[in-house]
Formats: sequence, structure tokens, C-alpha cells
Amino acid sequence: MEDFKVKDASSASKGLLQIEWASKHMPVLNQIKKRFSKEKPVEGVTLGACLHVTKETAVLVDALVAGGAKVALCGSNPLSTQDDVAAALAEKGIHVFAWRGQTTEEYYWCVERAIDHKPVITLDDGADLVGTIHSKRTEALANIKGGTEETTTGVLRLRAMEKTGTLKYPMIAVNDAYTKYLFDNRYGTGQSTMDGILRATNILLAGKNFVVCGYGWCGRGIAMRAKGMGANVIVTEVNPLRALEAAMNGFRVMPIDDAAAIGDLFITTTGDINVIRKEHMQKMKDGAILANSGHFNVEISIKNLQEIAVSKRSMRPNLEEYSLEDGRKLYLLAEGRLVNLAAAEGHPSEVMDMSFANQALCVEYLARAQKMPPKVYPVPKEIDEKVAKLKLNAMKIKIDELTDEQKRYLATWEMGTV
Repeated sequence: MEDFKVKDASSASKGLLQIEWASKHMPVLNQIKKRFSKEKPVEGVTLGACLHVTKETAVLVDALVAGGAKVALCGSNPLSTQDDVAAALAEKGIHVFAWRGQTTEEYYWCVERAIDHKPVITLDDGADLVGTIHSKRTEALANIKGGTEETTTGVLRLRAMEKTGTLKYPMIAVNDAYTKYLFDNRYGTGQSTMDGILRATNILLAGKNFVVCGYGWCGRGIAMRAKGMGANVIVTEVNPLRALEAAMNGFRVMPIDDAAAIGDLFITTTGDINVIRKEHMQKMKDGAILANSGHFNVEISIKNLQEIAVSKRSMRPNLEEYSLEDGRKLYLLAEGRLVNLAAAEGHPSEVMDMSFANQALCVEYLARAQKMPPKVYPVPKEIDEKVAKLKLNAMKIKIDELTDEQKRYLATWEMGTV
């Protein structure tokens, strides 16, 4: 069994500085780490984690190790690993298998190496680890007590497994915690997606027709940030409630078929496949830019783009030009993968502080829990509220408490109008 595999072990010193910088902006996780160091709630528990290998993930790993856990980590996206951080984790003794620019075969090789370490609890970002365990590595199931899932896409996959009876161990949907999706998905994705787009293109967003495909919490955040930078935001949706909300928030709402002809930049964030297809690309302006902020690189049909292109060239890092037969040029960012992680550094540390605090506390919960049926569970309310209180405390914000009289009023129906 290999202990680790990274791109350049000599870059560890640079990675350690990156981890230190992230840690300074993750006070909630540091408070949890301090308690974990004393209580050792996951002493001797082996964790298998398939997460984006970033400086923020390294702070989570440090907290879990402080609590007594052994960690085997692989990346959850072929282009999201920060190689210096991976090297730093290897130097710390973590079994890390990740490097930027993996092939699909290398990516799943790394997933299987994390499984080789016989995890008792899994941490996932997209459910590839869980999916591999349930399909190719079923022998690992006997050892697993439970797991956590970080993303909307992953939770959807897990609920599909639960519905068909194929899910074999309990999973906590970390993504569905209020202190995760209201902040990570909205503010984190909004800011980091803009960061990725601008690093890859350096274009001016003001005055552009900016098409957001999908108005979930990630789409809401992206639309809000694009509007703030002066873009004319257009939203495409299949959900009538979300479409109505987008319209009430002041955005133009229309089918992607109509938006295709007028958009300057398109960003997908739906979690579904082939959102932007050949028929849409054939309507697009010369110079239109395509990017994705959904978890997998399936939302923009790269196959269709390759089919209609007569040539392709790389213009700058994470920016590829596809020339079409009629002379138009379309531009694809970051190979259609997560633009915020492939072309930038992912979410700011401050927002990942809450997401990873949920991860750490849910791992503790699973380690202490009795046997749980194989279902998808919400994050316990007390964990969600604990994370919010710790974050407010770190921000030095105080809030009110209900008086005894107010509690009684809310708990009864007899008082009525007085």
C-alpha cells in the first residue's frame, strides 16, 4: 500500500504557508480543533475523504487528526487540487493521493487508494467515493459506519441510491445544513465563480449579458455577484418557483434557447447533464464564453462543442478557443470543470469555516452514534445551531435571547390577542 502520491513533494513548505493563512480565517474550525485535541472524540477512527484538496480542506484534516482520527484523502475533482497543499499534507503524514491535472483513470485510482485504507467513516464531495465503494469496492462496506456529503449534486445521488434501496450505510447531508448552503453555496460560490471567470479571461463584466443556468443557492449567489459587477443577468430555470423568485429579484427569466442568442457569458450551475447543447451553441454570438460551476463537467456538452468545432487552441491558462465552420469562436473555461476551483482557489476560507465545521461535528456525531439505518439524514439541528453560534462568537456579534414570558407565549395557544 502506498502512503501517499502527490505531484511535487518539495513544494510542501509553500503549502504549509497556505494552510497557515487559511487557518487564520477559520476560527470556528479552530475552536472545534481545540476541543478535539482535549477530548479525542474520533480516536483511532480511520476516515476516507474524497474532497477538494485545498488549503481549507487541510485545516479540516488537521482538526480531525487532532481529534485522534487517521485520514486517507483523495481529490474530488481532477483539476481542483492545490499541489503545494497536497505536498504539505503528505509531509504531515496524511495518506493523500491527489494532484492537479489527473486523467479519469488516475482520479479513480486515487479514490481506490483512499478505500484501501479501510475507512470507518467517509467524507465525500460529489459522492464518487460512496459510489465507488458501492459498485467496485463492496468489500469495504462491512467496515463502514457512516459518512457525510458536502454537495448538492452528491446529496441528489445519495437520495437516488436510498430510493432504489442501494445505499448500504447512513449518510449525513452536510450540504443541507443552513450554515452550509445559505453561506457556502450562495456567498462562497458567488464570489469564487467570479474569481475564476476573471482569472481565466480578465474581461469586463459590466454591460455584459450574463446568463446563469439554474437558480438554486449557487445560482442565486452567482447572479447576485454578477449584478453587483454591472452585468445584465439572465436566468434560465426549469423550476417554476425558482424562476418566479429570480423574476421577483429583478432578473430576466427566459428559456436557454432564447438566452443562447443574446448571452455574452454563460455559467451553468444546475447539477444536471447537457444543459447547454449543440442547438444552443449554434445560436451563440461570436466570442461567447462558456463556464460551469456545477460539480461535474457534464453541464456543458463538450462533446457537442467538439463536434461543431473545426479547430481548437489554448489562448491562456483555463481558456480554450473553439473555432466553428462559419467563423464564429466560442470560448470554454477550465475544460468545463468547476471554474471556481480549476481557474481560481475555490471558496474563501471564511465561508468554508462553517461548511467544514459541519463536517467535523458530523464525523464526531457518527463516531459516537449507535447503528443507524442506511438512509440520508439531515445535519442534527443542534450541530447547525452550534456552528452558527460559534461563527457569531468569532465575529464578535451578540444576539438577543427570548425571555421566559416570550417562550411561554410561543409555546401556547390560549393567550390569543390581548
